Amino acid sequence: MSGHVTQLWRHPVKSHGREALGGVTLTRGQTLPWDRHWAVVHDSSKADGSEWVPCQNFSIGSKAPNLAAIDAKFDEATGQLTLTHPALGRLVFNPDTKGEQLIAWAGALIPQNRAQSERVVRAATQGFTDTSFPSISIMNAASHRDVESHLGGPLETERWRGNIWVDGFAPWEEFDWIGKRLSIGAAELEIKERVIRCKHTTASPKTGARDIDTLSLLNEGWGHQDFGVYAEVTRSGKVEIGDTVEAL
Repeated sequence: MSGHVTQLWRHPVKSHGREALGGVTLTRGQTLPWDRHWAVVHDSSKADGSEWVPCQNFSIGSKAPNLAAIDAKFDEATGQLTLTHPALGRLVFNPDTKGEQLIAWAGALIPQNRAQSERVVRAATQGFTDTSFPSISIMNAASHRDVESHLGGPLETERWRGNIWVDGFAPWEEFDWIGKRLSIGAAELEIKERVIRCKHTTASPKTGARDIDTLSLLNEGWGHQDFGVYAEVTRSGKVEIGDTVEAL
């Protein structure tokens, strides 16, 4: 069975905004370009970007739900990143040279009882994804519709923070791909493991308020709290909206 690509997303600063793409070139053994390329380290962490570290070292949406409402647009030519938030307005800055502007802008979104945002770091080896290997996350649109059916209403796909959305497959078929390879456009990826979900998905990407208990939805409906799969690029190539997706 084959399907097609319906959405492509990157998240330049981990947990601080998402950006829709029309196409992207994937490189073997690397994360999606500019995805989680930067992260905001909190004041209880010593992370400096020199190596991959777990998400607990950063200011993230599971601890600060209001971060979920940030949208992003990155200009690769100039290095300028534009972030928008319904309560904060717009910020245009360079994450490499003006990270303190992001701390000042988004710091108010961090609850006072949590570790506070301190500095922006750039990933030296791989993007700050939630896996120790350079992963790209793949989401199945049919599985999302199944969750919406269980919920009894619409649910924003942005809650899942996936990189590549595919359609044309059976609900939850993506879990059968683990250990196999997937051809997506000109690229090929090996499916490694399920994505275990956290409280970030409970927050609205429009308002940042926790409004839907997605974790209970998954546990009650399917006996797990997994959505999507992590993959690793095994063959470099261009991927665009509408490209064919085929399990090998």
